Amino acid sequence: MLDISTAAFWIAVAQIILIDILLGGDNAVVIALACRKLPDEQRKKGIFWGVVGAIGLRIVLIFFALQLLAVPWLKVVGALLLFWIGVKLLLPEDDAHGDVAASTTLAGAIKTIIVADAVMSLDNVIAVAGAANGSMLLVVFGILVSIPIVVWGSQLVLKLMDRYPIVITAGGALLGWIGGGMIVTDPALPPNLLSGIPYAKTIAAVLGAVLVVAIGKWLAARATPPAAVELTDSSKG
Repeated sequence: MLDISTAAFWIAVAQIILIDILLGGDNAVVIALACRKLPDEQRKKGIFWGVVGAIGLRIVLIFFALQLLAVPWLKVVGALLLFWIGVKLLLPEDDAHGDVAASTTLAGAIKTIIVADAVMSLDNVIAVAGAANGSMLLVVFGILVSIPIVVWGSQLVLKLMDRYPIVITAGGALLGWIGGGMIVTDPALPPNLLSGIPYAKTIAAVLGAVLVVAIGKWLAARATPPAAVELTDSSKG
C-alpha cells in the first residue's frame, strides 16, 4: 500500500493520469460515434448515462482485471465485438426510421457505449491497476480522473464529426485497430505463433482497421437507396 506522503504515490498518480489521457481517448471516440445520430437535446443524456454505465463496469473490471485478461479467447471475442460495433457505426442513418421513439434510440446508444467500453477498458484497467501498485485509493482515483477526460473528449469528438464526416470513418478505423491488436495478444494463441513476424501486433492492428472500414463502406454502399440514380435517369428521358 502506497503512502500518500511518499514520492512513489505521486509518481503513481502522474502515471495514472497519463494512462487515462492516452487510453481514455478511445472511449471518448466510441461515445461520440454512438451518440452522433441522437438529437442535440439527447446527446448529453446519452453521454451521461453511457459514461455512468461504463464507469460502473470499469469498477467491476478492476477487481477481476488480471483474471479476465488470462481467460483464453476473451480478447478474440472482444475484438470481434469491436469490429462489429465499428462496422455498424459506419453505416448511414436510415431516414425511413427517423421517427423511431427517442427513448429507444437513446437506449441503443447507451447499450453500444457500455458494450464497447467494457471491451476496450480491459487494457485501461490493467494499466491503472499496475500503476496503482495495489492501492485501492489510487484505483478509485484513476476511475474518477477518467470521467471528465472521457466526457469532455466525447463532446469534442461529436463537434468534430458534425463538421468533418471523415472523423466517423477514422473512429471506425480506430475500433478496428484496437480489435486487431487485441486478437494477437490473446493468451489462447501459442506463444511462438507470431514470434517470427516483426511488428505482428501493429500489422494486425492495421489489418483490423482496414477490415472494419472496408466492410463498413461496402455495406453502406449497398444500403444507399438508388432513388437519386433513378431520378437522374428519368429526367434524361
